[in-house]
Amino acid sequence: MSDITSPPESDSEPLPQPEPLQPAPLQPEPGARNELMELALLDLRERRAALLSEIEALEQRRRQLDTDLDGSPSGRADGIARRLKGFQDYLVVALQDLASQAEQMDLVVQPLQVQPSPLDPAPEAPASMAAAVQPVPPPAAGQFSQDAELIRERLTRFQGQPDFYADPWKLRRSLEPAAAALLDDWFLNQGGRGAQPSTGSRNRNALITAGAVAILGDLYGDRFQTLVLAGEPERLGEWRRGLQDCLGLAREDFGPNSGIVLFERPDALIERADRLEERGELPFIVIDAAEQVVDIPVLQFPLWLAFAATASELALEQDLP
Repeated sequence: MSDITSPPESDSEPLPQPEPLQPAPLQPEPGARNELMELALLDLRERRAALLSEIEALEQRRRQLDTDLDGSPSGRADGIARRLKGFQDYLVVALQDLASQAEQMDLVVQPLQVQPSPLDPAPEAPASMAAAVQPVPPPAAGQFSQDAELIRERLTRFQGQPDFYADPWKLRRSLEPAAAALLDDWFLNQGGRGAQPSTGSRNRNALITAGAVAILGDLYGDRFQTLVLAGEPERLGEWRRGLQDCLGLAREDFGPNSGIVLFERPDALIERADRLEERGELPFIVIDAAEQVVDIPVLQFPLWLAFAATASELALEQDLP
């Protein structure tokens, strides 16, 4: 047998195999695409309508609850509690202002006085020296401490003969010693801020106020305005006539642009006092004895005098029609 020889290996590369044919992706027709979009939009519209319906139902429920709360005792109590909370915040701010004003006051420390023991022998003094000793007034405190000498000199003069022809805004009547002592205490011990017992008569209270106005005029000139609070027109009329007589004033001196302004409501007075301070002027607030309560905002101002009525005076005011 003849040997079978294998064919010689060829140097050429094998032929590439053909790739299998892939089916082309199907493209949706334009009509089908529009139908899908319409279905999606319809679903969104239905969801939106459902949400709006739920929101409207919740709004109606909320309005119904508000109506029920306003009409129920618990709802009214909640409203009152909110108002009380607001008033409490207002009081806190007012008291903070009051404390700040008190801290800014120029207080003078009273000197410590040691009383001698009854067992100590009394020192003997010559009769001439004992006759020459005069009582020394206590040191003044507050914003009028530097003006104590002038104030006491004016109060001493006011207790003399009345000057019926004095210039306007000067005191034309005489002060009794008790009234002068009241003003001395108000100016020099209370620093021009405090309550004093009423004299039992609105005319006498007006006389004391006129004395204070005359002294303040000597100290501040035209840079202050007197604001009188009395809750009824009849009381304001008495104040106007009393101040007009004691200070030699005319009707033109009573008004918003004049030296004395009369008020029936405390809120209007406080608003006027705030405006005066904004203009750099000084309000002097006077509160009638019939006003049983001093509003807290009044306490923030540097000058205020409140007359505290006696029991008989309050009873008389209540009996009046």
